[in-house]
Amino acid sequence: MQKVIIIGAGHAAAQLAPSLRKQGWEGEILIIGEEAYIPYQRPPLSKAFMAGDKTEAEILIRPLLAYKQHDINFMLNEKVAKLNPVNNTLTLSNGKELSYDQLALCTGARARKIPLPGSELAGVFYLRTLDDVKAIQQRLDAGANAVIVGGGYIGLETAAALNKMGVNVTVLEVQDRVLARVTAPEVSEFYQRVHTEEGVDIQTNTAVSHIEGDVQVKAVSCKNGERFDADLVIVGIGVVPNVELAEEAGLAVDNGIVVDEFARTSVSNIFAAGDCTNHPNALLSGSLRNQSNNRLRLESVPNAMEQAKTVAASICGQSLPYASYPWFWSDQYDLKLQIAGLSQGFDQVLIRGDHKHSRSFVAWYLKGGRLLAADCINRPKEFLVAKQLLSRGITVDPIKLVDESIDPKTFLQ
Repeated sequence: MQKVIIIGAGHAAAQLAPSLRKQGWEGEILIIGEEAYIPYQRPPLSKAFMAGDKTEAEILIRPLLAYKQHDINFMLNEKVAKLNPVNNTLTLSNGKELSYDQLALCTGARARKIPLPGSELAGVFYLRTLDDVKAIQQRLDAGANAVIVGGGYIGLETAAALNKMGVNVTVLEVQDRVLARVTAPEVSEFYQRVHTEEGVDIQTNTAVSHIEGDVQVKAVSCKNGERFDADLVIVGIGVVPNVELAEEAGLAVDNGIVVDEFARTSVSNIFAAGDCTNHPNALLSGSLRNQSNNRLRLESVPNAMEQAKTVAASICGQSLPYASYPWFWSDQYDLKLQIAGLSQGFDQVLIRGDHKHSRSFVAWYLKGGRLLAADCINRPKEFLVAKQLLSRGITVDPIKLVDESIDPKTFLQ
């Protein structure tokens, strides 16, 4: 009987395995995961799960029974140490060897470590896994001092969740504004205002020099001489794709495991999906800055799940090229940010609404008059319209984009 092995037990694997059955795969399916858990949703970790609003069971992507019904098996708490594409085998860290007919690499990404003195102290955390959050929760008491290093989405979402729990939160961002790499200045200004209104202390242009403490963290010292007391420190400075297994096996790797539009790697019976992949997307032609051949690596749940569907189709001999417009979301306080498209390379930002005083507006990103992306804060109608505008290539008069008296649905006509 033919066998598919999926390495990694995240969003991509959770979509890929049942999609294989849907496409008609009748052979074995085995998911190997390094964690102790079947696939769970990562976005709630820094939000609802951190705040205690959702339980472990409630963040599972699917219950275990759903996998059993599809005859999908798991091997958890296991790490794949070596991959041999010539023999179609892989070796676990315990030395056990497994063979496969088709292989899917859904290895995801890991938190980027901060190379500073004191970073190994007890009380210094990263936020990527369920166990990370469980460890953080054990140190959370109302009135505790938490310092978050990094003012990206993970840092700000965590700040909002901890603030809600009565923790004193300080966010340290090395750049001159939060979200500097991913949003326009107007959006950064908005989030800094809201967090400040909620009681979070945000310090920009602030680089950490070292973390103080003997065994347990006590404070964070910065290069500008400032010092912040800390009962815990959470580092959120990005992620690193898990490509080592593929690279050591001789697969093509370039800021991710290189795949084609059918999610196939440089080895014909090995596929990849999710945060670990560097993939093409023909829909993004001309909108990517510093990306050759319209290739990119995305850290996105929708991307992982859509790519997984492509992998399933390819393994089953079907043709389903991956080409979807990226979209993302972030929940902070009463704010629902929904992002359509990629704003890289924009030369104009148009604001629909009042970003200086309200908590609802849209930032439209354009390049040469063409829409690249939209950041929609508490604007679900505009978000749905933005996705349609992008997928259909519709150009809208900029004056209409910012005119609140015009129903955004008319942009599609």
